[in-house]
Amino acid sequence: MTQSKKITRREFVKKSALGAAGLAAASSFGGPFAGASGGPYIKSGKISNKVIVLGMDGVDPVLLRKWMAQGELPTFKKLAENGQFGNLGTTMPPQSPVAWSSFITGTDPGGTGIYDFIHRDPKAFVPYLSTSRSVDAPRSLKMGDWQIPLGGGEVNLMRKGRPFWGRLSEHGIPSTVFQIPANYPVDATPGVNAVSGMGTPDMVGSYGTFTYLTEENPSDYGDFAGGKVIRVTPRNHIIETKIDGPPTPFKVAGEATFVEIKAYRDPRERVIKFSIQGQDFVLKQGEWSEWIPISFPMLADFSTVAGMVRLYVKEVHPQFKVYVSPVNIDPMDTTMPICFPQNYCQELSQIVGRFYTQGFPADQKALSEGVLSNEEYLDQADIVLEESRANFDFELNRFQEGMFFFYFSTIDQNCHMMWRNMDPNHPLYEPNESPRVKNAILNYYKSMDEILRQTLGKVDNQTTLLCLSDHGFAPFTRELNLNTWLLEKGYITLTDPSMLGKGEFYRYVDWSKTKAYALGINGIYFNVRGRENRGSVDPGEMPALKKKLAAELQTVRDPLNGAPVLTKAYDPYEIYSGAYVDLAPDLVLGYRSGYRSSDDSVLGKFPKEIVRDRKDLWAADHCVDPQVVPGILLSNRNWSKKNPGLWDMGPSILELFGLDPYPEMTGRSIFSS
Repeated sequence: MTQSKKITRREFVKKSALGAAGLAAASSFGGPFAGASGGPYIKSGKISNKVIVLGMDGVDPVLLRKWMAQGELPTFKKLAENGQFGNLGTTMPPQSPVAWSSFITGTDPGGTGIYDFIHRDPKAFVPYLSTSRSVDAPRSLKMGDWQIPLGGGEVNLMRKGRPFWGRLSEHGIPSTVFQIPANYPVDATPGVNAVSGMGTPDMVGSYGTFTYLTEENPSDYGDFAGGKVIRVTPRNHIIETKIDGPPTPFKVAGEATFVEIKAYRDPRERVIKFSIQGQDFVLKQGEWSEWIPISFPMLADFSTVAGMVRLYVKEVHPQFKVYVSPVNIDPMDTTMPICFPQNYCQELSQIVGRFYTQGFPADQKALSEGVLSNEEYLDQADIVLEESRANFDFELNRFQEGMFFFYFSTIDQNCHMMWRNMDPNHPLYEPNESPRVKNAILNYYKSMDEILRQTLGKVDNQTTLLCLSDHGFAPFTRELNLNTWLLEKGYITLTDPSMLGKGEFYRYVDWSKTKAYALGINGIYFNVRGRENRGSVDPGEMPALKKKLAAELQTVRDPLNGAPVLTKAYDPYEIYSGAYVDLAPDLVLGYRSGYRSSDDSVLGKFPKEIVRDRKDLWAADHCVDPQVVPGILLSNRNWSKKNPGLWDMGPSILELFGLDPYPEMTGRSIFSS
């Protein structure tokens, strides 16, 4: 079998998307519309009729200033000199879903109800992803092992507050909102083209579960997270295995669906031919596939759901080793609410090509677990960026009026994984790594500089450009096992102390004697009677208990050097406002640079050490005190507000169109004197 010559998506966009067919398709969706007011833009004075917002997650002001001064980022430097550049305040905590929710609504977290990646239901006492929740069909008809859902399930957006682009819609101003976090299921606002971003699950409902096909023993990988290892046994160089999909709602047990894979390994050459649902393709060792569309049977052949995967051939000989990406929602055939209008993703994919829809596209877990090497991980991260740039090229070229927001995950995701190789003082620094690995973060900043240069070419005297990030970055070298500390201080009691370090999700906790527990990255909750499922603390005890615990947290020290781990334990009623403060953790923790809660503590485990070395390759983070990791803001228009924050951006964009903010918005326009 021969393969056609591959071109990059950027080449594809340049060759086809702006040709006659591409322009015809472009004009068929996403254009101006008559809003509720039916009126035109206000085009006078300092009011813009076009606003472009580049959301570059994780761009750090310290690194940006450093590399601008060194001449590495000429476009950022040009914009800073000819416009304005400064720090942008971030939320407490500076987690991406928390921060972007404030950007979207113009409020602090008290107005969004989003306080962490992880929230908990105090009655059922189960954790869930904070920005969305799936609800099954309310009733079903059971017949043996089968069930027929009576009515449809749904996915609910948990973010509260109204998005600022709703106000634009009311006044007939079109918008594009591309992959902004905390917008899944995607907000359905007339006149807004939108694709969901961070928070969008893969097809099995996780933030990303890859599959690793190997002849090795899965036990060689130990406690595996973020993926599954499937052991395969070639017979005459033929491998037959499967990719798991979502559970079928038509089975009482909810058993997983699957798609069969057949692979033919060349006995001599480093080449594998794959056959998946009638699609045959050949990959060499070290080669990535394009997106392979697949469909999972829900009810025999009568009902299917569409997904897509990429394959990477890690090794052909002597052992078969193939990485299969998480099963992404196929933008060509969306069964989940990832875009609005519903056909937007399909039309875009027909022009530009399929693209990652999973909210965390770079497979950080595959790198942490040793399935992908540093170089292989960067290859995959480059694919993510190439797809993102192809979509950006197309959308920017057809942008004519209104508001255009585009989100880039590249800096954030890769700083988490590659910071250690940029910093020779980092404990996980690898001195023998390639220049590509050591310079990965700088190179991705250069990519953002090129995107900014491209955008400036689209800016005229009626266009305001805002380039911003939701937070900066800090090293993450030591981790706090917060639940273990609470146990030592007597706030948590175990039913069997000998089980310390064992069990999942508070398994051995004696709730009748437990006063407080940690859940999520930055939160502590009290075990309140009448609120928690097995509460033991009288609500009247809360003020004194909160004050006592906040003071004790200030004393947490790293035994390695005696340094304090935390900056402060914040009372949500002192830092938040809005209708949803009651949903916040009872204490919100600010960490010092270099520290953060451990992954084990996030979901209720009790490792034996209180503070320990961070061994995971995810070795830089931003879930610390917001003063440590401010974001960045650059604009071609000067602003007058001192110390602007993310919550000010929505009201600022509205003012650029001559519109008042929603009454509940606590942010203020940065352009008002």
